Amino acid sequence: MRLDLGRLLGWRPSRKSAPLGAVVALHACGRPVWTSRDPATLAREGYQRNPVVHRAVRMVAEAAGGVPLTLAEGERELDRHPLADLLARPNARQGQAGLVETLVSHLLVAGDAYVEAVSLDGAPRELHALRPDRMRLEAGPDGWPEAYLYRVGAEAVRYDQRAEPIPPILHLSLFNPLDDHFGLSPLEPAAAAVDLHNAASAWNKALLDNAARPSGALVYKGPEGGGLSDDQVERLKEELEAQFSGAANAGRPLLLDGGLDWRPMSLTPQEMDFLSAKNSAAREIALAFGVPPMLLGIPGDATYANYAQANVALWRQTVIPLLSRIAQSVATWLSPAYGAELTLKPDLDAVEALAEERESLWRRVSAAEFLTDDEKRAAVGYGARGG
Repeated sequence: MRLDLGRLLGWRPSRKSAPLGAVVALHACGRPVWTSRDPATLAREGYQRNPVVHRAVRMVAEAAGGVPLTLAEGERELDRHPLADLLARPNARQGQAGLVETLVSHLLVAGDAYVEAVSLDGAPRELHALRPDRMRLEAGPDGWPEAYLYRVGAEAVRYDQRAEPIPPILHLSLFNPLDDHFGLSPLEPAAAAVDLHNAASAWNKALLDNAARPSGALVYKGPEGGGLSDDQVERLKEELEAQFSGAANAGRPLLLDGGLDWRPMSLTPQEMDFLSAKNSAAREIALAFGVPPMLLGIPGDATYANYAQANVALWRQTVIPLLSRIAQSVATWLSPAYGAELTLKPDLDAVEALAEERESLWRRVSAAEFLTDDEKRAAVGYGARGG
């Protein structure tokens, strides 16, 4: 297709030559713009828009939610207890798995997670996970949290942490070296990688929308007297967008007339090493969340010999430490309501990924003839046999 500049701009060609006129730059480079570090923006740009972040958070949260918790008082495991019943059905909408998944997701996305205990006659009857972006903290004269303020629209609820026998809010947070109260989300150190990954995806989409052709400049050598008017520039841009951009126009040859010359200016995808930069950003995101890149389908990572080893590393280095911390915090928080020192631990025997490790441990312990039966049970995580 021929792009007739004379017909488009409404002038007749002249025999007189003219010096170089105006240059119309269609795209230009600018300084990088990084994502804001507030929880709502991190959740929107990370969890909602980035597939690597979304999958990494879901992988850790769903793995943690699927592990049964063992309740014990001292060395004795408790099969039936009000706390076990509460955790099995913490509220009308969630079971234990749903509550744990929500708490782990909030910790990974925002760095903080909040649990509300709804009590009746001093006994907790329901547990609810609250959104971190809606919570505000009120510190007392000693610097410790005195109350939490949860705001939804124009409504606000104040939770006094001095209530008895337990405070109504459990605040879970990841370590933050520069904040006394709020945690540091893995999304914050990974924010630059998330921005790079999102920008690479947007750039690739824009490249396809523009017929997979790098941007450049149209150099106009018009008649003597100058360059293009504003109206002529707009008409030229509209003509180019209508006839030469989009997937339907991919590969259409660009024929120039009337003093137009096309000069590519942008770097090609090969020069930008687009795919390598995107995969590198994805690996940095996976590293921040403690998920082996192999499990996310990111190429170029050979840290683990096979998928099974990477899966074990995910459980040992990320899921189990995080779940153990949450379980023990919940037990410590709710124990005064039941008048007992209770502990909650993940039941590792129920984790299929660790079955080979557990089998090896049992085999070694069983072969240790110098241990008594109770010592063997203790070595594999069980209490002494009663009677």
